[in-house]
Amino acid sequence: MAACGSAGARAAQIPVRVVVVTTFEIGKDTGDVPGEFQTWVEKLPLKQELPAPGTWHGVMRYNPDLQVLGIATGEGPEHMASAITALVLDPRFDLRRTYFVLAGIAGIDPNFSSIGGAAWAPRVINGGLSHAIDAREIPSDWPDGYTPVQGSTPTDRPVPPLHSLSGDMEYTLNPALVGWAYNLTRSLALPDTPALKAIRARYVGYPQAQKPPAVLLGDTLSSETFWVGERMNRWAERWVGYWTEGKGTFATTAEEEIGLMQALTLQAQAGRVDPQRVLVLRTGSNFDMPPPGESAAELLKSEASEGGYSGYLPSVAAAYQVGSVVVRELALHWDRYADHVPGAPPARAG
Repeated sequence: MAACGSAGARAAQIPVRVVVVTTFEIGKDTGDVPGEFQTWVEKLPLKQELPAPGTWHGVMRYNPDLQVLGIATGEGPEHMASAITALVLDPRFDLRRTYFVLAGIAGIDPNFSSIGGAAWAPRVINGGLSHAIDAREIPSDWPDGYTPVQGSTPTDRPVPPLHSLSGDMEYTLNPALVGWAYNLTRSLALPDTPALKAIRARYVGYPQAQKPPAVLLGDTLSSETFWVGERMNRWAERWVGYWTEGKGTFATTAEEEIGLMQALTLQAQAGRVDPQRVLVLRTGSNFDMPPPGESAAELLKSEASEGGYSGYLPSVAAAYQVGSVVVRELALHWDRYADHVPGAPPARAG
């Protein structure tokens, strides 16, 4: 009898092919100035409301035809980790074959690309865990004041373990899946506007920043500190290079990826999710450093809130435009992707 009851509970579960992970919504889920969540709700669409107990937003959205679930976790790694853990442990869902697609806005390195552009992340690097020395006390032969929390100089060798008692410093996402998502979207023409062109033109001497928005591959740095400025950007580029031993390229800076990956990795150890089915997409809402002739403080003052970011609305639109191509492909061809992660070679028979 117990076995029948268990089977009945499984049959009653809500099927989820893809979870769209966003981090914030400004007001309502529809009909006002959009945050990351609203565009998905209105355009995918995600019309059905589901309670999301134990999460910041309190409500998830669902498309029963596509079997896609959307969540707004709240900003910061703590909100992200707690919301994803609550979701994975929710008995309404079996997420063992589900794909997770984080689609959000971010600061972008003008040495990498321009605002309004999109980057699929091959890697997530922790930019919040370190030793830090006040700028007035940095030794003269150091590039900046940040060292590994397991070390005492910025360039300690060998590079400490990426995962240890101290914390998690880097996650490499499934390269085949990331490459597949990139190839599926790399030719998309992203919106460009006179306002974006005017902002790009100010970044004289930064040829990548002056290009139109495009879909690229680049790593994301996850830090709860909203840093800004040329020197901090230089640190971010070095930090990504250090922890990836020269393999990574710093592209975008945001908060939540470390919380996402920590939560999913731990739940994967219990067999509840597949860590090979995770994608991170970030779109540039603002440059992380000012143009020549402007101070970091001036840039911070002009972009102190999400709505104040110079490329805010185009980046929100781009996150949906690029991310929805991948989400729809996975959902509409579930017979192809349920048991076989795209980009990976097919399993050998026998």
